[in-house]
Amino acid sequence: MGIILALSIIVLWAIHLVYMLSYVEFSAGNPWMYLHILIQGYLYTGLFITGHDAMHGSIASNKTLNKMIGALAIFLFAGMSYSRLKKNHMMHHRFPAVKEDPDFYTRSQNFWIWWGVFMWRYLTLSQIIIMAAAYNVFIHLFGLGDLKVLIYWALPAVMGTLQLFYFGVYRPHRRPHEEHMMPYRARTQAKNHLWAMLSCYFFGYHFEHHENPRTPWWKLYTAKQPLSPAD
Repeated sequence: MGIILALSIIVLWAIHLVYMLSYVEFSAGNPWMYLHILIQGYLYTGLFITGHDAMHGSIASNKTLNKMIGALAIFLFAGMSYSRLKKNHMMHHRFPAVKEDPDFYTRSQNFWIWWGVFMWRYLTLSQIIIMAAAYNVFIHLFGLGDLKVLIYWALPAVMGTLQLFYFGVYRPHRRPHEEHMMPYRARTQAKNHLWAMLSCYFFGYHFEHHENPRTPWWKLYTAKQPLSPAD
C-alpha cells in the first residue's frame, strides 16, 4: 500500500501539472484556475510527505526502492537533496525544537521570520541550478509563458512549503513548550480525521508522529488518541 500511494501521488502531481500547463486557461477571470492551483499545491505537499515517509523507511521494505521513491519525490518537489534532507530531519527528531534542531529557530517565533530562516537553511546552490534549468525548459523547450510557469509550477511549490511549515513545524513546535508536549516539544491537532487529512495528510497529528515516526502518513490517524494533548 505504501508503494501504491507514493507512486500515485507522484503520478497525480505530474499529470495534473501537465494538464494545468496544457489546458487550464491562464486568466485572472477563470475561477477554475485558482482551484487547480490549490490542488497542485496540495499535491506538492503530498510529494514532500512521500519523501518524508521514505526517510523513516515507511514506503517499502526494500531499502533501495524506498530510497529511490523518496529521492524522486523530494527532487520533484524542489530539486532537493534527499540525503541532506534526511540527515537534517533525523536531527529534528533527535533534538526537537531546541538549538540543535535545524528546523527550529530560537531567535524568533514570528511565523514569517521563522519560515524565511527555515527556507534559507534548506536552500542550496545545486537546488537553485536545478530549478532554474527546469524553469528554462518550460519556457524555451515547451514555449510556455514566464508568468504561467511561475503561477502554475512555482507558486504551488511555495504553497506546499507554507502548508508543511505551518502544520509540521511552526504550529506543533512553537513556544511556549508546555508539559503535555514533552518529550518531543510537540503539539497535536484536535482529533478530526477529515480536517487532518485535508490540512496536511495527517501531519498535524504531530505529537503522534514523533511518538511513532515509522507510521506512514496514511496510517497516522490510527495512532491518534482521544485524549492526546490538543493545540
